[in-house]
Amino acid sequence: MIGRLSPVVTALLVLAVSGPAQAVVAAQPVPETMAALGDSISTGFNACGWYVSCAARSWAAGDNAQVDSHYLRLRGLAGTLHRENFAVPGSTSADLLGQVNQAIAAKADYVTILIGAQDACKRTEREMTTVALYRRRMDAALSALRAGMPQARVFIASVPDLRRLWQVGKGNPLARTFWTVGRICQTMLAGPASVKKADVERRARVRARVMAYNREAALACAAMGPSCDTDEGAIFSFPFTLDHVSKWDFFHPNLAGQKALAEQTFEHGFVWEDPR
Repeated sequence: MIGRLSPVVTALLVLAVSGPAQAVVAAQPVPETMAALGDSISTGFNACGWYVSCAARSWAAGDNAQVDSHYLRLRGLAGTLHRENFAVPGSTSADLLGQVNQAIAAKADYVTILIGAQDACKRTEREMTTVALYRRRMDAALSALRAGMPQARVFIASVPDLRRLWQVGKGNPLARTFWTVGRICQTMLAGPASVKKADVERRARVRARVMAYNREAALACAAMGPSCDTDEGAIFSFPFTLDHVSKWDFFHPNLAGQKALAEQTFEHGFVWEDPR
């Protein structure tokens, strides 16, 4: 069996004749079709070239051996596995329902979701998606998926800590230049060298918004029942460095970053049956 127990997974209590009850978790059958949903992170954007998606290096559905995605790990168990990547660079929670409908049409019985960075990465704080709206969109998407593919397993990865990106990159002149000239995630990365009170507080508010997105996504997942699992905040808490970030923009995960995403999410996801 691959993976580890999640709090969302329902435990079966088995009473032993001469001992206390023990928790047993039923492993999930390996899916036949998986679909990756989300934004540029799941498309492998800037992981292999200048401002292009590199689907082969996606943490979810890529086929690059070094990344060792969910797709490759599950295919290693099943032998065969069909995969689709419906993630689109720039997507926000507003786009998730449309991607879910594509996953339903593809009959995906395993769906990965990573969405929210672009809800927070706006020109101004006022433009960020509200927490309530993010939750409504997540609920609508999961409800549609449950109705369209009742047997599908859903995995939701947490949004990375955007403030950590600022922390690890603020001392790098190239990173500061890319963030400023490219106007990348200005809610968090504007004025990257500034330690003024207003900028410190702004970054804290944006981080709090991302944390709220992750909290609401986890609650929406829990409401869906044992067919939904999360990474328990593993990606948000992962201590990534600039070595995990593309040098094309100092924002998106590079090959090493995608590999770390795959490792962390798969470890904290479903327990899967090994049919061999």
